[in-house]
Amino acid sequence: MLLKTLQEHAARAQPAAHVEEAGGWWLRHSPGDAWWVSAVLPHDREDRVAQAESFCAERGSGVRFQLTPGVCAEDLDTRLAGRGYARGHDMSLQIASTAEVLRHTDADAGAVTARPTDAWLAAWQAVTTRDVSAERDLLGRVELPSAYAHAEVDGRVVAVGRAVAEQGWAGVFGMATLPQARGQGAARSVLAALASWAAAREADRMYLQMEKASSSAFRLYERTGFREVCTYHYRIRA
Repeated sequence: MLLKTLQEHAARAQPAAHVEEAGGWWLRHSPGDAWWVSAVLPHDREDRVAQAESFCAERGSGVRFQLTPGVCAEDLDTRLAGRGYARGHDMSLQIASTAEVLRHTDADAGAVTARPTDAWLAAWQAVTTRDVSAERDLLGRVELPSAYAHAEVDGRVVAVGRAVAEQGWAGVFGMATLPQARGQGAARSVLAALASWAAAREADRMYLQMEKASSSAFRLYERTGFREVCTYHYRIRA
């Protein structure tokens, strides 16, 4: 199933420090990382909620489920709401052909490296404000082919993004543009570089995940050939 495949590709591209598989469920824990890295993926129809809660409780963390329609049990969202889980973070899963992205990203492609440079991480942190040491650890756990792209203005890195290739797909992650460089084509240059890298590795399709509330990012991806294949959301309990 496409949606299940892409969500699991994304989980491998953003690997948690500790992962246990329980049937089709992925129980994930990663202290210090972004919240979505520790989200449980309930990817079969069995009821393993109590097992997931125990897994998180043993590690002193809250519980967060990533709920993708057609992948999870149909009544799981209702059951979690009944157990006191609040709904949060409405997300969009989008896909595009790599060739289509290349056609739409007419800006000069940015530069690509195999590992994140200090300048790449500095630009990423300036926009996200998350802990850069935790991000270094996360990126060090990625075992799949990866690319780190950036765009410069006057010798300064102003936009970054990364891609991870797996089974003909290239996932796009970590897109960030400094406020003063927005609307000037820097993010488009980063996408062009990542699409070129993906094409060279025979990853002829691309995907990304984004918050539905981010209208500017939505416009960028729509203009570069991406289309939404589903929405999904999280259920959260402290």
